[in-house]
Amino acid sequence: MKKILFLAISGLLLIGCGSSKNIANKTGALNTPIFTSVDISNVTEDKVPVTINPGVFTTETVTYRLPKVIQGTYQVSDFGSFIDDLKAFDYDGNEMPVIKTDTNTWTINNAIQLDKITYLVNDTFDVESTDVLTPYSMAGTNIEPDNYMLNLHGFIGYFDSLKNNQYKLDVKAPIDFVSSSALQQVGTVTSKDGKTITTSYFAPRYFDITDNPMMYGDLTLEEFQVGDIKIVLSVYSPNKVHSAKSLKETMLKMMQAQKAYLGDVNSTSRYDIYVYLSRGDKTSPGKYGALEHHTSTVVVMPESMPEPALASSMVDIVSHEFFHILTPLSVHSEDVHYFDYNTPTFSKHLWMYEGVTEYFASIFQVNQDLVSEKEFYQKIMSKIQNSQQRYDDTMSFTLMSENILDKPYAPNYGNVYQKGALIGMCVDILMREESNGNRGILSLMKELSLKYGKNKPFEDDKLIDEIVTMTYPSLRTFFDDHVIGTTPINYNTFLEKVGLEIGKSKIKTNYIQNSGAMIVARNKEDNTIYFNETVTENSFWNEQGVQPKDIVKAVDGEVLTPENTQLIFQKMYMWQPGTDFEMTLVRNGEEIVLKDTLTQSYTTGKSLQEKATATDAQKTLRKAWLKD
Repeated sequence: MKKILFLAISGLLLIGCGSSKNIANKTGALNTPIFTSVDISNVTEDKVPVTINPGVFTTETVTYRLPKVIQGTYQVSDFGSFIDDLKAFDYDGNEMPVIKTDTNTWTINNAIQLDKITYLVNDTFDVESTDVLTPYSMAGTNIEPDNYMLNLHGFIGYFDSLKNNQYKLDVKAPIDFVSSSALQQVGTVTSKDGKTITTSYFAPRYFDITDNPMMYGDLTLEEFQVGDIKIVLSVYSPNKVHSAKSLKETMLKMMQAQKAYLGDVNSTSRYDIYVYLSRGDKTSPGKYGALEHHTSTVVVMPESMPEPALASSMVDIVSHEFFHILTPLSVHSEDVHYFDYNTPTFSKHLWMYEGVTEYFASIFQVNQDLVSEKEFYQKIMSKIQNSQQRYDDTMSFTLMSENILDKPYAPNYGNVYQKGALIGMCVDILMREESNGNRGILSLMKELSLKYGKNKPFEDDKLIDEIVTMTYPSLRTFFDDHVIGTTPINYNTFLEKVGLEIGKSKIKTNYIQNSGAMIVARNKEDNTIYFNETVTENSFWNEQGVQPKDIVKAVDGEVLTPENTQLIFQKMYMWQPGTDFEMTLVRNGEEIVLKDTLTQSYTTGKSLQEKATATDAQKTLRKAWLKD
């Protein structure tokens, strides 16, 4: 209670600390909050004006930056490339010289006279389909009349010497906008004409600016409680196809199950879910997925998804992001704790940050009876196949992790969600075996969380040694061979311990793949898309009479073009049984129209199966692994 009261008082004090044009009245920059304003009520040519107002500098030169890289993305984003017309002003209102030293960096000399910086921010969403280098959609920004996705790292930068300073942020918006933010709100002011409202927020340091996204506009909101955690769900659906209300029950059921699985883990009192549903046109984002923050996540998905498909995807995506409250929120290295947005270094342990988190997002569903054991096995089998077929299975995971921005490592980043999760599974099974079912990777992460917590980073080079000391010698061999080393994992060795084996059987698949392999291909000569030879092994299309080399001309009335093909097949990937569809094919120059209702499609492929000869000990260990 004292901490909350202290922060509230700090925020109230900030409201009264307006900037002065008189240098004599201004506090030194190191000892005063950085006053920032973002005015989304005054957008011109799709650009938002931003003002940065620090205290008095005592150094001759200062450097202002927008992030080159942000936490959780493992790619270069260059948010400085979306900044226009950056200007610096002295205390008399005169413009000062500014030197742009690289894409994300501006240097200002005679900084003792610097009063403020102003600039305009372009958004990233509407140029994703162009040749402009853009960040992942969920890390990006949106500026349009009825929606503003304010991933604040795209709007607000930092002075090199002031990253630990407090920030006071004012966001001015139309009065009728709905807003959602987890940043501490310290005041609001309505304009005299009643058309705009300025909301003031407090951030303890720059990290908290980057770690707390906002969304403004024509949103729907729902709040609900899961144990001691308040969940705030914010949804933007441009055509009102979905809403926070329509997604609430799915999210509530999922997060109640997660909380039951986690038990006594309580790393946050509030968790925010921001959902942006894309129209799917040329000015809308198309890099779907989610980005975790310590106590929130930003989700970007297509609005066209049927509700059951969206709900299913949201469970997989948001559960992954929520499990990040374990790591990196409660367990993280110095690279994460002291993150450098311009010249970052990366931890060796993406296998834990992303891999174990992805594993938790899968196993909790079978543990809490959200999916069947058979469905869980199919997901694990898919990860095994993806990791072996799409990525370098001999690459050291620790070496890849600490060099993730560079080749040949960067193209293998996606493997953190495949092999990284399987590493988590193997560690879990090993610990269950060594402890007679009493300990697993969740108990290990809880122990690490108690040892470190969100304010104490671990030493990167010592983590695996610590884990081995806390657990069993068998984990030393596993890490040396398969995580640090380059030896591919023989998954049969670990699955055997719980009475499972890899075999062949009839398995569910979707409408563009057979067990992960595409059943369509592109003709490079004329850019047409056709069904390949494997379509005969897809039960649904086989029943529809589709033949190899049939050209896909149109889907649901939309003619395929080089520009829309990817989006159309993304939609087909998300098709669900029970949905009506229409497809126009071209066979030997003649059009064939298929019009029907989707039924579940099957194929024959590798599957994870329970061994008929499994021993009682293996069955007991399997039960402890999946249900304990």
